[in-house]
Amino acid sequence: MAIYDKLFIGGEWVAPASDRRFEVTNPYSLESAGSAPEAVEADVDRAVAAARAALESGPWAEATAAERVALMQALLDQINLKFMDFSELITAENGCPNLFSQLGQVGAATMVLQAFIDITANYQFEEVRAGMLGPAIVRREPVGVVAGIIPWNVPLFITLLKFAPALASGSTFVVKPAPETPLDALLLAECVEAAGIPAGVFNVVPADREVGEYLVRHAGVDKVSFTGSTAAGRKIGAICGEQLKRCTLELGGKSAAIFLDDVDVAASVESLLPLGSLMNNGQACVAQTRILAPQSRYDEVVEAVTAGVAAMTVGDPASMETAIGPLIAERQRERVEGYIAAGTAEGARITTGGGRPADAGPGYFVDPTVFADVNNSMKIAQEEIFGPVLCVIPYADDADAVRIANESDYGLSGSVWGADVERGLNVARGVRTGTYTVNGFAMEFNAPFGGFKSSGVGRELGVEGLEEFLEYKTICLPAGTEPTLKY
Repeated sequence: MAIYDKLFIGGEWVAPASDRRFEVTNPYSLESAGSAPEAVEADVDRAVAAARAALESGPWAEATAAERVALMQALLDQINLKFMDFSELITAENGCPNLFSQLGQVGAATMVLQAFIDITANYQFEEVRAGMLGPAIVRREPVGVVAGIIPWNVPLFITLLKFAPALASGSTFVVKPAPETPLDALLLAECVEAAGIPAGVFNVVPADREVGEYLVRHAGVDKVSFTGSTAAGRKIGAICGEQLKRCTLELGGKSAAIFLDDVDVAASVESLLPLGSLMNNGQACVAQTRILAPQSRYDEVVEAVTAGVAAMTVGDPASMETAIGPLIAERQRERVEGYIAAGTAEGARITTGGGRPADAGPGYFVDPTVFADVNNSMKIAQEEIFGPVLCVIPYADDADAVRIANESDYGLSGSVWGADVERGLNVARGVRTGTYTVNGFAMEFNAPFGGFKSSGVGRELGVEGLEEFLEYKTICLPAGTEPTLKY
């Protein structure tokens, strides 16, 4: 059990401004997983002030790119030292199966940090361009104080999606973890402290929505990086628009996996399940929850998907054998069960699941569920369920599959499966989504990640993800000047 009594602000463990606390419940055992202070407005003010001070003066303000790389490497070393502590803690916080916790929660977070270490070591923060009247330096400076608003589903990974490029850019960071998962953010603060990252560069304020909005609106915050629901993203985007504040919004998804008519069904289903479609108990914005199958092979695909889902082990997420653990909370289980009822009411057919497992344990479980005979206009095909529910949708030909994939408010991820990679690539080019894979499911950490349409604004990862945390400055120089560049 992890119990924290203090917040990490300005490089110190400080007493919170109130006695309010978040009690974290293990969604499998329904017992306590730990507790943490609940930050209030005064804590946010202190954290933003610390971040501003570190940005404007002191060792961080003067750090070169090479020095930032060295500190990022030290942080990576510290996270790796606590790799299993993070994995076990996140599983206890949100019910993520242990295998995915190691791969997708902690392993992926370390790979993100390594990717930005490599990018920063080779990035040109200043360059000289030939101008009309003389040379010009194009300089890339830190965006400033960044507020990171983190969801509960993949907390460490998403924190690093934002904190790693903030470090790379020379910015400073105030992170607001979700009330359900504040503990791993405070464990990360221990790693930041041990790595020797200067005071004020990383600050942790676990808080509710109201205090989160206070952080977003704070005059001392230059950029907001948010991951979460599309509804919350719209509100944050509106606030940032009013204030002309930079923002990155990574929002919801309803991604489609297209099985072409030459697909190896058995091999593709085995590759897609569970990590492509039902990762993290289906609580993932990139999950491929619509499976598009050709009419000529529809029954075969339904049968294979149904068998694959029915065979998944449901139970204790701490076990390496478990594929599906509990949902985060009772409210989330009720939400998912509401969608299952809606799918049945609209005429879709449940081929497996649909209820609660009898022997999985006391937690917030829902049987992994497959719907067949789904029309893409149905609620279960259009709205993000955020639980272990898949829809198998028939299509006529490749053009029809692309049309159905695009017939969505979202455009975050997707995949196409078939024997002809070139044909799959042509399909991929036609789907309006930010990340796509041919014959697999992947996020490439050296390439941009983000969404089209209601799936968000801006990009994370890759050079493009770094540049979301930079401001461009042009310095015009007299003709004949040969300036010395500074990184």
